[in-house]
Order: sequence, then C-alpha cells, then structure tokens
Amino acid sequence: MTSTTDETTPPRHDHIFRNALIYDGSNDGPLPGEVAIAGERIVAIADQGTIPAGPATREHDLKGKALAPGFIDSHTHDDRIVLDSPDMLPKISQGVTTVVAGNCGISLAPVTFDGPPPAPLNLLGGKEAYQFPTFADYARAIAETTPGVNVAALVGHSSLRLATMSDIGGKAAASEIAAMLDRVDEAMENGAAGFSTGLFYPTNAGADADEVSQVAARFSAHGGVYATHMRDEMDHVLDSIAESVDTAARAGIQLVISHHKCAGVSNWGRTRETLPVIAKAAAGQPIGIDAYPYAAGSTNLRADLVTDTYRIMISWSEPHPEMTGRDLADIAAEWSVDLDEAARRLDPAGAIYFQMDEDDVRRVLAFPLTMIGSDGLPHDKHPHPRLWGTFPRVIGHYARELGLFPIETAIHKMTGLTAKTFNLKDRGRIAEGCFADLVIFDPATVIDRATYEDPLQFSVGIEKVFVNGRLSWEAGATTVHRNGRLVGGRAG
Repeated sequence: MTSTTDETTPPRHDHIFRNALIYDGSNDGPLPGEVAIAGERIVAIADQGTIPAGPATREHDLKGKALAPGFIDSHTHDDRIVLDSPDMLPKISQGVTTVVAGNCGISLAPVTFDGPPPAPLNLLGGKEAYQFPTFADYARAIAETTPGVNVAALVGHSSLRLATMSDIGGKAAASEIAAMLDRVDEAMENGAAGFSTGLFYPTNAGADADEVSQVAARFSAHGGVYATHMRDEMDHVLDSIAESVDTAARAGIQLVISHHKCAGVSNWGRTRETLPVIAKAAAGQPIGIDAYPYAAGSTNLRADLVTDTYRIMISWSEPHPEMTGRDLADIAAEWSVDLDEAARRLDPAGAIYFQMDEDDVRRVLAFPLTMIGSDGLPHDKHPHPRLWGTFPRVIGHYARELGLFPIETAIHKMTGLTAKTFNLKDRGRIAEGCFADLVIFDPATVIDRATYEDPLQFSVGIEKVFVNGRLSWEAGATTVHRNGRLVGGRAG
C-alpha cells in the first residue's frame, strides 16, 4: 500500500489510524497499514509510517488491533427504536454503523392506525409508533433525530396492504395494487432502499406471487431490492424458495431471502437441500440471504408455532408481564394447563423459539451468499440475545473459536457483501473515497456476552466506532455522539 497524499501541500486529516490490521471488507486477508480520514470520507490508505500528520490530526495507535468497515446489520426491526432511543447502544456497541430496517413486510411508513396495529406490526409498538402516512414523513423524522447509526429503510408489504386495502385476507384488487404503487413511487423518491414481504404473516399471506411481483417490479424500476420472509420455512421451505426466486425473476429485482432456516425438528438437516437450490438459482439472477448466529428465532407468540418438540421462551406478554423471560412449558405446568391454553392466556405476547439445528446454522452462516443480520426485536421486554450480540458472536465464536471461516470472511459477510447487495454506495469497504464508517476491535478477545437468560449485555472487544467520519462510541461509554442518517436508494 502507498499513500496518495500530495506531500507538497499540508495534509488535511481529521483522524489517522496507525499500526492497524486492516480488514477492508473485500474478503481478502488483513494487511498491516494505516488509514486517514478527512470529514466524512477515507482519504488515504498506506503502508506503516507513510501518512504525514497535519496540525489538526487526531492520531490513533491501534497497536496491531483490527480496523474494519463499520458493520452493516442486514436484517433489523429498528424502524422505531432509531427514533425513540437514537443512541442505538445495542447496535453501535457491537460495531454496527448501518441498520437495514423495514424487514418481514413490517415498516413504520406508509401506514397509520386508529387502534392497536395487528400482529406482526405490533412488534414495532402500538398505534402511537405509526405516525408516518408517507415515507417522506419518516425520512424527515430520521433527519431531525440524527440517530447514532445510518438507516437503510425498506418498505413493508404488510404496511402497504394495510394502508390501501379494506380486506387483507385475499389478493389485492387492481385498484388497490395501483394505490400501493403510488406509495412505492413516493417512498423510493424520498430515499427508501427497497421492498420487503412477510408472507408468513396473516397481514401478508393473502398476497399471491402475482401481487408481490407487480409491487416488486415497481421497486425494481427505482433501483430497489426485495427482501422476503418467505411463506414457509418449515415443511414447504423448498416451495417457498421457488416462489421467492420466481417472483424476483419476474420483477427483475435483487432478491434477499431473510433469516434463512429450516425450522422445526422434522426439518433439521434440510439446509443440505436448500443451499444447493439457492446457489443454483443465484447463478442466473442476483440472490442473497441473511442469517443470525443462533439456533433460536423470535417473533409473536403464535398458536401454529406452539409445540412440545422444542423450547419456547416468552419475551413479552401484555396480560401476564410477570411471565416474561420464562419458558412456556414451565408456565403451563404452573397453571396446570396444556401449552396451547397457556399460549392463549399469554397472548398478545412474543416468544423465542428454539426451532433450529446448530449444524444447519453453521451451514447457512458459511454459505458464500450469506450476510449477517441480527433480526433483533428492540421493543421486547426480554429480547433474544441476538439484539446485543450478533456481530461479535460471528467473529469471536464462529470465526475465531470454531474456525467456521476466517475473520476476513466474517467481516465481508457483515460489510462489503451487504453494502453491495443493498446498493449502499461507498459503504462497507475501507477504500479511498468511501464513507468513514469504521470499527476498531480486538480480534483476539471480541465476543458476545448476551445470553437467553440475560440478554441485555454489552459485548467485549469492540473498542471504537466511527460513523460518517465522527468518533461516535468508545468501549465503556454510555453516551453516543450521533452522526447517522438515512442511506440507500436516493438517500445516497
């Protein structure tokens, strides 16, 4: 590496990182060197000791620690928390500098409610959370709040349907699809990054592939991407993959299969079937998948997911908040009722479902097309530990401890690959001209500390995080210097 700084003029560097082990987000091995930033951008990458300091430069001696692009959380439900708790400590403390919100067909905009929002939209809060009849309203709120991390926002199909349809039980009529398309245009013109569906959920399940492809095609015309929580991740997972691939092909759009899994004990091991199918399809069209590094998922407590074949933990309950953090089986035994009756009494509620096999998790994480996404639910009283631990867990546990892949591959899965998939221009890489979203971490010690029993725990080994060129968070700090913005799409 050599510096591109012109030595005949005084350098303007706000920060120089020296003695760094640079992971550039490309999946290449790390190289020792130094990096300089000025304003919001990376302006020089060089061999050790070759970037001259200017009068206003702040020097950072990394002493051989790692310098990487800020992590991009490819799958979140952070739509509201970036406004209500804009420091975003659960994410920035992991090294995350950008979150992709609006997944699983659920987005704050463009929909409002007169009463409680239906499940799963209640995962983002009550009717007071839904204040944004247009995407422009949501974009304005982000700009006025200045969250601690950048936000790439998808528009959810459930939100579009609830805003335009009188009966969401079936396919939308032509006039209702036209109304959705008007909202698509408005959203993409005001900075949305793309489209998501949650065909698994009642608010979205009535849409057939024709409706989805029509809406997705309009997002495609604006340069958006399409992320889907497929119709079925259990017995009919292969059918759902085929539907997703075909729908995206018809729409001519980048596909992201959300939180890929083979759920339910009877489906354990079936990633041996699903991943080759996805790989074959990806040879002919743009396809990515995201995954979290845990063998349990989390969503609303649903009757169709209640079983005695895997553990279920309650993450919140409106009628019985005292049961938060306890297992459904223990609650049922205490009440002397069966699991189904206990779930009925707890509802509305959320749950953590231990429905996946660890070998499947590892196969999915190691798959070359897999990005890392937390899928955390920040409004849960007792959230899944993925909300606080996903990214250090991938590096520390799966890369360093288990050797599932090299650390540079882990970094690529949470930076360069994700930025490319979601069209996040000049992000996800350490390269001259890119935005200075950066994380300094210790590859020898970084690890998650959040557990299912005690999920609100900071990870260790993340030392400093920069967002758009500004030092935003340091280890041990509870204050964030917020410098995030809306990114992706026309937001840049």
